[in-house]
Amino acid sequence: MQIHPPLSLSSLLDNDFYKFTMQQGVVRLFPGAKARYAFINRGKHAFPPGFSKVLREVVDHMATLKLSREEKQFLQENCPYLDPVYLDFLEGYRFNPEEVQIEQQGDQLEVHIEGLWYRTILWEVPLLSLISELYYKMQQSERISNDEVIALTRKKIEGYARLGVTVAEFGTRRRYAYDVHRLALHALKDHGQGAFIGTSNVHMAMLYQTKPIGTHAHEWFMFHAARYGYKMANAMGLQHWVEVFRGDLGIALSDTYTTDVFFKQFDKMYSKLFDGVRHDSGDPLQFADKVINHYRSLGIDPKTKTIIFSDGLNYDKVARIAAYCQDKIGISFGIGTNLTNDVGPAPMNIVIKMTAAHPQDGEWTDVVKLSDEPGKNTGTEQAISLSKTILHIY
Repeated sequence: MQIHPPLSLSSLLDNDFYKFTMQQGVVRLFPGAKARYAFINRGKHAFPPGFSKVLREVVDHMATLKLSREEKQFLQENCPYLDPVYLDFLEGYRFNPEEVQIEQQGDQLEVHIEGLWYRTILWEVPLLSLISELYYKMQQSERISNDEVIALTRKKIEGYARLGVTVAEFGTRRRYAYDVHRLALHALKDHGQGAFIGTSNVHMAMLYQTKPIGTHAHEWFMFHAARYGYKMANAMGLQHWVEVFRGDLGIALSDTYTTDVFFKQFDKMYSKLFDGVRHDSGDPLQFADKVINHYRSLGIDPKTKTIIFSDGLNYDKVARIAAYCQDKIGISFGIGTNLTNDVGPAPMNIVIKMTAAHPQDGEWTDVVKLSDEPGKNTGTEQAISLSKTILHIY
């Protein structure tokens, strides 16, 4: 199977699905809001000389991307909750490279994004995927062969099938390269019957005729804290999601301000309205216990709900979680880097996070994420301290 990777992105939809679902919410509810994002080099990677220049050229080229007629038709047919007004908007959307500032000091890379939230929301995932791919290309890293990528991915998905679990591919942002991503999807589609259920990448979903999967990300709740305060962020974020999607896309992300805080506001109404929750940090078995106990305390049968596990998964972690949750609650798995960047060189540990939000008629406000895993917290020390005080997190 020969796949020739593009020098830059070839599709506007080469992005995670939850970016588009959130964008519809932002266009409808917060069209005047602004946002700032920053690149965080968690892995302390050293970037080669000239990296920022090449990245700048690739980012500038993204201004040429636009939704094709076939892509719009795919969304119309497969995502009925994306309304016609939004799809018409997306057809006219163009990336504005001026929203992205790129600098390099020695071997350290700085990337900042600023602009209207409904526009800048689409930058994060493609930027990370480009940074990752360019890093390996400029380092002249060597990977396993295409046949080995397919064989390894086949072995993984067949293993998950034997476990009796369902798996979605979530690996766009830290993929080794576009062509490796394609190879992984090819193997998942061909050999994942009964286990492979879709991908977070809309472009890949269209190419391989599978389901685009996703709901919302931490930034949805981070913005709501800037707009409504920390105590109301989860409740207002959930309420607005229901207003926009009316029961569709019903998996709630629970760890923006720790799971314990989330469940204080995930009351009986939301617990019944939403199909389940997504785990993205902290001990997965402890999280499962909290979710199960929460539903039981409200008189809801946990077996009617689902946990989507998506935090740094591999076969051993999935097997342990599946065995623990068996006959207790519905489960599914979103596996990212282990499917799209397990080809030799060590995967990068990089993220882009919202750092500040400016609600319409408001002011710039620093935002934070208080993960169930302290190492994943983001935000200024002052903002993190303030949020913990307000939320009684000690």
